[in-house]
Amino acid sequence: GSTYSSKVFRVTFLTLAVSVAVPLLGVTVLLDCPIDPQPISLKEPPLLTGVLEPNTKLRKAERLWENQLVGPESIVSIGDVLFTGTADGKIVKIEDGEIQTIARIGHGPCGGREDEPTCGRPLGMRVGPNNTLFVADAYYGLYEVDPDTGETKMLVSTKTPIEGQKLSFVNDLTVTRDGRKIYFTDSSSKWQRQDYLLLLMEGTDDGRQYDTVTKEVKVLMVGLRFPNGVQLSPAEDFVLVQETTMARIRRQLRCSNPLSVTFRYYVSGLMKGGADMFVENMPGLPDNIRLSSSGGYWVAMAAVRPNPGFSLLDFLSEKTWIKRMIFKLLSQETVTKFVPKYSLVVELSETGSYKRSFHDPNGVTVAYVSEAHEHQGHLYLGSFRSPYLGRLDLQLV
Repeated sequence: GSTYSSKVFRVTFLTLAVSVAVPLLGVTVLLDCPIDPQPISLKEPPLLTGVLEPNTKLRKAERLWENQLVGPESIVSIGDVLFTGTADGKIVKIEDGEIQTIARIGHGPCGGREDEPTCGRPLGMRVGPNNTLFVADAYYGLYEVDPDTGETKMLVSTKTPIEGQKLSFVNDLTVTRDGRKIYFTDSSSKWQRQDYLLLLMEGTDDGRQYDTVTKEVKVLMVGLRFPNGVQLSPAEDFVLVQETTMARIRRQLRCSNPLSVTFRYYVSGLMKGGADMFVENMPGLPDNIRLSSSGGYWVAMAAVRPNPGFSLLDFLSEKTWIKRMIFKLLSQETVTKFVPKYSLVVELSETGSYKRSFHDPNGVTVAYVSEAHEHQGHLYLGSFRSPYLGRLDLQLV
């Protein structure tokens, strides 16, 4: 009797499995996939040893203005006054501990992800030579903002195509000391900021880096996979661009002697210079990059590639069919929950070697770090999602 009942069980189980699997497979085949993923070949992530050894130094940071700021992505300072842009479209000033909204580029309602295109999303922010603010709004373009009056002036609109391509995701900018040149990134001409995870997972290479002088905008680099943070070198002889999907930083030479450098990539106008790699195969996905007081650079990592450990991004990098299945069945919000909340900030030397690393495994104190802005012995830590600004006393670490 027992063999008969085990046969019945097996048949019943198989019938059930097939009756569930076949419709599921059918649905999966029929469902639309929002992305057309490209295979990306990444090297094995660097080992988290030596300077990159995991620690809990970022946990020494304090949370400032908790639940009064949502997603303060980028931070600048004029004297003792801080400025940042938030997820609800505001550009705010923080003076003597008080938060004041000085400008907004978009208009309400400002709630969830779906409101972003009209609400606006100020991302990269810089201070110009006359103490005006330069702001990159993901949806609207580049703006100059008077920090006292809040008056805004459009410099580059996303409505104007540049060399035949629209700007969909204006991300970060860096300004020369004389304020005459702005270099900025557009992460994609296809995806907007609200769909950054789709851009990351698709591996699209339609990002560009531009420069703008006296209203003329020129394309400097094309074919970038999620170009993100951008930073001029202290001597202003090159520009660094973080390529998030590829976990690396490219260097764009401003005025180089073509004989003195091995170009891996030419830009429009060959005499303009070329591009090479500054740092390859980073331990995380780089977001913004800013100068450090030592003459190097602070790089905030939007996600980490643990080694030893399991890196979801690396695992999926060449498995386009799995990416399709995931995004046919799950929303971006659901997929985001599978990304570990590991916070990492690294300091690079002027030549791109690692000097220091600050970690917060599990993002206990500071989560989703987007930028590290050094000011008067502190690192102010921006975040694209958290409801606070972090501040780390550099003497404590």
